Amino acid sequence: MIGIELTRMRAAALAAACTALWCAPAQAQIWRCENSDGVVEYSNSRPARDRKDCRQVDLPNLTTIPAPAPPPTQRAQPRQDFPRVDSSTQRARDAERRQILENELRKEEERLAALEAEYKGGEPDRLGSERNYQKYLDRVERLKVDITRAEANVASIRREIDALPR
Repeated sequence: MIGIELTRMRAAALAAACTALWCAPAQAQIWRCENSDGVVEYSNSRPARDRKDCRQVDLPNLTTIPAPAPPPTQRAQPRQDFPRVDSSTQRARDAERRQILENELRKEEERLAALEAEYKGGEPDRLGSERNYQKYLDRVERLKVDITRAEANVASIRREIDALPR
């Protein structure tokens, strides 16, 4: 009984594949028109009847074939020959990584504090080299961008530290 059902399913799948391969070709009407300046225009809509400079273009039929179905995905199997790390070595690596990230966090927080101190809430001191007011405005804008970037870096490093195992 199961063999008959399997045969029927295979036959249905084969019929569906054959139907997909022998589908009808795509058809469209293309019109070629030339305006008074000699510019050629192509259109897929029929031009107005009063235009005498248009003619239908005969194109060969296009046959469309659907893409093949992607292969089924398989779950990745853990490799048996992959080297394993014992838990004490992994804890030591995690502690070293945490220390590195905390040092980076401290540096980035110091950089952020220095930028905010220079920015002074949006009104930093004008430098002697900024006789042109636009130079001052450009520096203020750069400071805002640098502060935003430093804040994003601090948040990113904190997320990484929080993701580490305790």
